[in-house]
Amino acid sequence: MSISKTALAAAIGAALSPLVHAQSLPASQASGEQQLDPVVVTATRTARTVDDTLAPVTVLRRADIERSQATSVPELLRGMPGVSFAANGGAGKNTSLFLRGTESDHTLVLIDGIKAGSATSGGFNWQDLPVEQIDRIEIVRGPRSSLYGSEAIGGVVQIFTRRGDGAPHLNGALAGGSQNSYQGTLGFSGGDASKWYSLNLSRQRTSGFNACKGRPAPGGAGCFVFEPDDDAYRNTSVSARGGFRVDNRYELEANLLYGEGLSEFDGSSQNSSKTADNAVGARFAGQMTDIWKLSVNAGQSETRNDNYYNSAYRTSFDTRRETASVQNDIAIGSANLVTLGADIQSDNVRSSTAYPVNSRSNNGVFGQWQGDFGAHSLQASLRNDDNSQFGKKNTGGLAWGWDLLQSLRATASYGTAFKAPTFNELYFPGFGNPNLRPESSKSFEFGLDGKLSQSRWSAHVFRTDIKDLIGNDASFVPANIDKARIIGVETTASTRFGNAELGGSLTWLDPENRSSGANEGNVLPRRSQLAGRVDFDYTWGAWRFGTTLSGEGKRYDDLANTKKLGGFALLDLRGEYQLARDWRVQGKVGNVLDKQYETVQWYNQAGINWLLTLRYQPK
Repeated sequence: MSISKTALAAAIGAALSPLVHAQSLPASQASGEQQLDPVVVTATRTARTVDDTLAPVTVLRRADIERSQATSVPELLRGMPGVSFAANGGAGKNTSLFLRGTESDHTLVLIDGIKAGSATSGGFNWQDLPVEQIDRIEIVRGPRSSLYGSEAIGGVVQIFTRRGDGAPHLNGALAGGSQNSYQGTLGFSGGDASKWYSLNLSRQRTSGFNACKGRPAPGGAGCFVFEPDDDAYRNTSVSARGGFRVDNRYELEANLLYGEGLSEFDGSSQNSSKTADNAVGARFAGQMTDIWKLSVNAGQSETRNDNYYNSAYRTSFDTRRETASVQNDIAIGSANLVTLGADIQSDNVRSSTAYPVNSRSNNGVFGQWQGDFGAHSLQASLRNDDNSQFGKKNTGGLAWGWDLLQSLRATASYGTAFKAPTFNELYFPGFGNPNLRPESSKSFEFGLDGKLSQSRWSAHVFRTDIKDLIGNDASFVPANIDKARIIGVETTASTRFGNAELGGSLTWLDPENRSSGANEGNVLPRRSQLAGRVDFDYTWGAWRFGTTLSGEGKRYDDLANTKKLGGFALLDLRGEYQLARDWRVQGKVGNVLDKQYETVQWYNQAGINWLLTLRYQPK
């Protein structure tokens, strides 16, 4: 069935209305395991609680991930504020994230502080990121280039791998379900106030379903072939994280995340790919004096993609990104914090395709001031990036918060951001344009956040204008010819009453193409203008039951807005039973109503599916 924007808004609005009137609490903090406000570091590069952060942030902890029973990051984040995905099929198939309606390469991704993603395509392999290796996710919406540099036009997503705590112990999970799916995880971890360590291995596999319902030539469409077979996927991953603290002043930590995937799909020249993604890094943090904290980070991320047709090798793309940063946080009195730092970055490409230029470097310096003055909070940041390809770029940000009441805060912010052209856009043989300029943006935002006891709510309105967007000219060569304007409204609300938890979000977007020509005024492709989610969980003794209703309105798959994809609503059911102190059995049924829908034209999405999990986690 197809749903309209009005129907989706009514359904989610009805679920949220009692929360808004009750002044409700964010979903990430609704459970009894999360009484304290989480501390986030991504929004300001310094530790701040969610209440103190002036940027809109969504935090998902390990308990949230396990409770959701999600098997992929796109499934986990579906319907979150400002988040929308488009996927070329099911598990392991190419997946793009559109944060607040910006481009799929306008979101900066960090793994334990290390910048990740492909320097050739500009994308990140969301479909290959293993949820069993994740301890926490922080999603910061809005421009953050003034702290992080390129790519953070729509926001920043930081993934933190699992960290050990408590006496040395094993943990693990075994799961099996529909489409011949199985997954297994085994970990060993421990730690205390002076040390911590964690090692985790995971493996998942599924036979999948037919990824594409395309048509071969003549009149080809979609994947340009008709191959009605199941397209399998498998992934093997490992994460390690460990560190120690000396005199409660100095801290040293190292981390590793490595994943290897094999995905089958439908295509006329390629129909399978092997991917390998890794991020490795080390961090030192020291309280050098009573007012000065020093942090030093260094690491490397790599994305490798080998492509095949009927098992015969075709192409490969391998990008490596090396980064290092130094950051000084200086407290001035009890109400002011000044941050001064520098980043260096080196990108390198190795490929079966010969790029005329295969490396570049970027040096960035940044400064930030955060101040609290009674009911008012201020934050200002500036950054300069000097890139070996496009030269210098300046960005800035300014935010203000005003505690109107103890339970009500108003915020306002302005920020600029940019996105450096990718190697493909600059140098791909016969396609690239080395004269491209960075894409740039400016954003305004106003918000209200309220809380009362076990309830919270928020409403944020924003506008982002993007210029010099890279599109293809009449000769199909990339050029800075496009521009866009995105207006949006994000609302969240949640509450806890007795043994029940209820929370949700609703996002409305107007992502308008403002490029001159026939497409001026059209909706940017693959963006849904309305998206939302409602979660309800109830605990009854050793039992826990939950449901998620998520949905999106219509979208278009092309710039001309002639290929319309209908809206959809998905209902998921889940439950778990505490077998013993450290043992749980979990089960879920996804897409209960067996909704058939597309987020990319011609590419199928999962129908009704189920998964049963046995989990061991010492408490």
